[in-house]
Amino acid sequence: MKSVLEAKYYIIDMDGVLWHGDRPVPGLVEFFELLNKRDIRFVLATNNASKTPAQFRDKLARMGVDVAEHQIITSAVATAAYLNEVKPQAKVFCIGEDGLVETLTRAGFIHCTEGADFVIVGMDRDLSWEKLALATLNVRAGARLIGTNRDATFPTERGLVHGNGAIVAALEFATEVKAEIIGKPEPIMYIQAMQRLQAEPSRTLAVGDRLETDVLGAIRAGIASVFLLSGVSTLQQLARCDYQPNFIYRDLQDFTRAIASA
Repeated sequence: MKSVLEAKYYIIDMDGVLWHGDRPVPGLVEFFELLNKRDIRFVLATNNASKTPAQFRDKLARMGVDVAEHQIITSAVATAAYLNEVKPQAKVFCIGEDGLVETLTRAGFIHCTEGADFVIVGMDRDLSWEKLALATLNVRAGARLIGTNRDATFPTERGLVHGNGAIVAALEFATEVKAEIIGKPEPIMYIQAMQRLQAEPSRTLAVGDRLETDVLGAIRAGIASVFLLSGVSTLQQLARCDYQPNFIYRDLQDFTRAIASA
């Protein structure tokens, strides 16, 4: 893809791209207005498993943007779809918040504290020693360890804090088991998003702020990528990277101007 103007389908990250915590980025409303005007179809795809698609929809509505639930894929949604292919209605132990627990419940999985088939690890702001202990015991008893994502950090209004990858790493160290990861940079979410969009990979563009997840995931999925400098990764990190995005913009407003240039 030689120009962003060739893309007809966008797969857009949220944290660090559309907002920081509860603060929308400048130009958020105008960006989505332009997508609708240009008839660019999109899916919002996030490694954040803490909220349901409905909760993310409501968050965007408070920021003045109207999207439908089916236009949002979280790593929890991707995990549920993956597990349904592997073992439907399995027993699961979750470290995670409503976004993960509710998604798995609606998909027919059975929550338990022992005898789990899978231990699923997502962001959990009420993480406790007991939860980590139960997760460790279940994995050591034979449960498969699944991480919704391996993000090392998470952007907030206060700055970067630890991400879900830090919790996954702790459990890997405690159990001596390598986790299976569903979210970016694995291609699963991008593939699911393209299926929803009925998109051709050659006309699809991933938009994100993290080199090690958004950009690398796009490469693994065989699609082009836009790297925005408004979030976690920096140009200094890009200079040391052995893979590269197709396009680089300062922020969402800069990207919007590029789309509008045609």
